[in-house]
Amino acid sequence: MTNTLSLVVPFYNEAAAIQPFADAILPVLEAVPDSRWEIVCVDDGSKDSTLLKLVALAQTDIRFRVLEFSRNFGKEAALTAGIDAAKGEAVIPIDADLQDPPELIVDMVHAWRMGAEVVLARRVNRSSDGILKRRTASWFYSLHNKLSKTKIPENVGDFRLMDRTVVDALKALPERQRFMKGLFAWVGFRTITLDYTRAPRSAGETKFSGFSLWNFALVS
Repeated sequence: MTNTLSLVVPFYNEAAAIQPFADAILPVLEAVPDSRWEIVCVDDGSKDSTLLKLVALAQTDIRFRVLEFSRNFGKEAALTAGIDAAKGEAVIPIDADLQDPPELIVDMVHAWRMGAEVVLARRVNRSSDGILKRRTASWFYSLHNKLSKTKIPENVGDFRLMDRTVVDALKALPERQRFMKGLFAWVGFRTITLDYTRAPRSAGETKFSGFSLWNFALVS
C-alpha cells in the first residue's frame, strides 16, 4: 500500500537554502518505501528571490507546491497555513536550513506505520545553537512547564510527524494567534520520540535576534 505523505516547509528570505534543501531532501523521500510525497513550501513574505526560486522548483518537480503570503506574517502563521494545505495521510513540518536531519524522516515514517500517531524529534545536543539561544530555550521550557498543565517536551521543535487524525484535530482548534508547539502538545495522541544531534545551518542566518527570542518566550 502506498501512502501519500506531506512535508511542510516555511521559507523567509532563504533563497540560498532552497537548492541545498532540495538536494538533501529528495533522496531521503525517495528512500522511503511505498510512499508518494508532496512538499508544501510557504513563502512568508520574503524580500529576496526565495519566491521566484520556489516557483521555478515547483515548475520542474510536481512534488513541490508553493503558498505565497502577501507579507511577512511569521513562522507560526506559515506553519499553520502549510499544515492546513497539506493533503498527506501524515504531515512533517521541517525547516529549510537542514539543522534538523532529513534522514530521520525514514525512521519517522517507519514509527508511524508501526502505530505511532505523533513522532517527535528531540535534540540531544544543542551545541550548534548560540549561547543566548540555548539559555533562552532552557528558560522558556522551564517556565512554561511550571506554569502550564500542558507540558511542552524540552528540546523538541516543530520537526515531527503527525498522523492525519492529529492534523485534523489541530485544524479544528479555534485559536487565531497560534503558538504551534503548545498546540502540538495540547492535542495529545500516541507519541514516541526519536533523538538526534542538530547540525549547523546549511545557509543563511537565524531570523531570531536575542531580543526577539526573549520576547517570543514572554508572549508565548
